[in-house]
Amino acid sequence: MARGKRPDIRLTITGKLGPMGCHRGHHVGEVFDYDTERGKICPMAMHCAFPYIDILRYGGSLPGQPAGTAEFCCSDADVAMVFKAEVIDEDT
Repeated sequence: MARGKRPDIRLTITGKLGPMGCHRGHHVGEVFDYDTERGKICPMAMHCAFPYIDILRYGGSLPGQPAGTAEFCCSDADVAMVFKAEVIDEDT
């Protein structure tokens, strides 16, 4: 990664909690590039994702999670979609 360039972030839907389907139509297995496709992601999910993405982009980590990753749920009480945010290493 070039100095000063923020790392790319990939968001993957890895699970679902609750009996209902996602109100936005998301499903397990969907993958999004945070910078180019965030407009396709439900605003409730993006509201929850932003702090985790900020932590990862600035070199932070979350307790109990592998380096460069953050797993979180959206805030929809009917169906909490589980997301995984990952730093994409340009060197791989």
